Amino acid sequence: MIFVRDKKFYKTLIAFALPIALQQLITVGVNMADNIMLGQLGEAPMSGATLANNFISIFQIMCMGLGMGASVLVSRFFGMKDKISMKKAVNIMFRLLFLVASAFALATALFPAKIMGLFTTESDVIIKGTGYLLISIPCYYLNGFAMTSSIMLRSVGKANIPLLSSICSFFINIFFNWVFIFGKLGAPEMGVNGAALGTLIARIVEFTVIMGFLFFVDKNIELRLKDLSIPVKDLIPEYIRISIPVLVSDTLLGLGNSAVAVIMGHIGASFVAANSITTVVMQLSTVVIQGICQASCTITGITLGKGEVEKAKQQGYTFAALGFIIGGFGCALILLLSNIIVDAYKIEPETAVLAKDLMHAVALVIWFQAANSILTKGTLRGGGDTKFLMVADIIFLWVCSIPLGALTGLVLKWPGFWVYIMLKIDQFIKCIVCVIRLRSGKWIKKIQRKDVA
Repeated sequence: MIFVRDKKFYKTLIAFALPIALQQLITVGVNMADNIMLGQLGEAPMSGATLANNFISIFQIMCMGLGMGASVLVSRFFGMKDKISMKKAVNIMFRLLFLVASAFALATALFPAKIMGLFTTESDVIIKGTGYLLISIPCYYLNGFAMTSSIMLRSVGKANIPLLSSICSFFINIFFNWVFIFGKLGAPEMGVNGAALGTLIARIVEFTVIMGFLFFVDKNIELRLKDLSIPVKDLIPEYIRISIPVLVSDTLLGLGNSAVAVIMGHIGASFVAANSITTVVMQLSTVVIQGICQASCTITGITLGKGEVEKAKQQGYTFAALGFIIGGFGCALILLLSNIIVDAYKIEPETAVLAKDLMHAVALVIWFQAANSILTKGTLRGGGDTKFLMVADIIFLWVCSIPLGALTGLVLKWPGFWVYIMLKIDQFIKCIVCVIRLRSGKWIKKIQRKDVA
């Protein structure tokens, strides 16, 4: 029997994945609302915020790398019932996160205009994005610790708490964006800067809820403030072996996505605006995929932590099949909603036509990306195969997608549909390679544990 037929497995999968998917849906809803609100001000404000968020997303992807890397260890140790090692893994993650957040905050404070200049040459867009970046500086710390802590809680079955924080953040973000973007309730009309301020207020609330639960309520990791000073030296070699490749992989992915944004930015503001719309639609259609990605990573880690290798392999095939099925539904959803969503934006007719062309490309990409993501960010990562995945990300993104995207978009001036396909060609290649890797069984790595307090 290749696929899992145990109802308990699917109930567990839903219990892990549903809160994560709902949280992703809320995040996408916030992004969509931001885009629609800023879109009412014109293409320059929307493009400025989008490109500023491309830089911030590099940091967020690094946070995901830190969090997901640590979660490979935490979920495995959770299966082993080893709380001391879980606390050490979280501590190492926090210490690295503080250094990364400080580096981004300093770079943003000193060089905001130069950062924006990497993404576009249009002065109006640079000015709009610079203000957004400066107001967002505290978010590096607030969002960074909240995001990584959310991943830790999910890896031990506490996905409902991050969901609760996101619900609170959603309503707060939407409300204060409306107030400060348009100058409602006596507040100043701040435009793009108002969107940044609304996001900052929401991040403060999110940080308070997540960190409060982690340090004062949670019983699964049972991390307390006094545990932040515990020695972690004995776990560092294993953390480096398993978790650091995830950080490197996700960081290079973030840089690669920014390189893609640079290519799009130099194609023109209309391409940036069109892509900002399709990005939100892609995120909306992949919320279930993101839920299954993180759920499969956690379930695989816990299963292997219990020593059930054959069961983990069977679960891996099931996750891959679910990826292809859900990818098909995502493709259909994009095609169904594309015209309705594009027409909701106040953009030029030429940009609207381009956005609809990109929608068709996204629909094709998502089918392969679904299975690929569930394997790379879920099953294979949960098995500890992080070094292989790091190499795959580097080769296929930086050797295939970025050069082909630059060639077709900036030199050959291909139509938007084919430029987007070339920019995402790594998703097709990785899907095939990861299925082969899954079948080989080489993705299951043993986690070393030292009995040191």
